[in-house]
Amino acid sequence: MDMIKKFKFPIIIAMVFIALAIWLPDTARRSSIVTMDYLKEMILIMPPVFILMGLMEIWIPKDKIQKWLGSGSGIKGAAIAFALGTLPTGPLYVAFPMAGSLLRKGARISNIVFFLGSWAALKIPQLMVEIKFLGIAFTSLRFVLTLAALSLMGMLMEFLLRLRPDKAWLENIDAGQQPPNKVKN
Repeated sequence: MDMIKKFKFPIIIAMVFIALAIWLPDTARRSSIVTMDYLKEMILIMPPVFILMGLMEIWIPKDKIQKWLGSGSGIKGAAIAFALGTLPTGPLYVAFPMAGSLLRKGARISNIVFFLGSWAALKIPQLMVEIKFLGIAFTSLRFVLTLAALSLMGMLMEFLLRLRPDKAWLENIDAGQQPPNKVKN
């Protein structure tokens, strides 16, 4: 029974694929093609990402991350998080292992939100295409509003996570566990 609970989402997905294969075979075939395309993409992208993550763990000491992105980093930390998020290209799921590593090394929550948000919505190549098709005025307004929203989200996340002073949610990142349901007082 524990095995079923542990793998409930893959089991549900397999059941959906089986149901599709029975009742809508054409949809099942198209879904399988899309799934295989994403699987191939992840197989090609994730190994280099994990190698870079390992190198980052070794090459960049914890005290540097705390200095550059930690609680005392201020505007400079936000600027570094912004630069880290806007420069690379690639899918967003590549950024999550990096964010987890930065969190473990002492990066500020708002800087992690800024990093992930800028990776998702403010990449420089994306902005260039947006300027071409939607114009500089629209792109500038969206850029400013996105920066404001990311700042607000970062501050909100820090406020909400301060309500959990035990930091059990952070310790569970390494183990891949869900955070505990109760807050310890």
